Amino acid sequence: MATLFKNIIEGKIPCYKIEENDQFLAFLDINPLAKGHALVIPKVEVDYIFDVKDEMLAEMMIFAKNVALRIENKISCKRMGVAVIGLEVPHAHIHLVPLNSVEDINFSRPKLSFSSEEMEETLVSILS
Repeated sequence: MATLFKNIIEGKIPCYKIEENDQFLAFLDINPLAKGHALVIPKVEVDYIFDVKDEMLAEMMIFAKNVALRIENKISCKRMGVAVIGLEVPHAHIHLVPLNSVEDINFSRPKLSFSSEEMEETLVSILS
């Protein structure tokens, strides 16, 4: 059975796409910890981040870095946080979270809820 992320990659589920190439996809998290919280995923289905082949993992981190810098330039924050949890969806992914304090990347906090209009505004801001 295809994962949620595989369905996003295949376009069966829409997303707020920030960047994409032949190997990776970055999009806004719809259950964010902060405005601009994004996910970076490989297009190949791999459950666990440490099962991603070394070369691809290095390329994924470089892709994530470019996405993080893009977000950081448009979303007010002190730094960009990076987290790999790996329990929510059985598809390797990296969280990129704009940070103003260490609490901003506390995954036990309630997630934020933005309207589709607010999500679109955030995406347009990042892409501009």
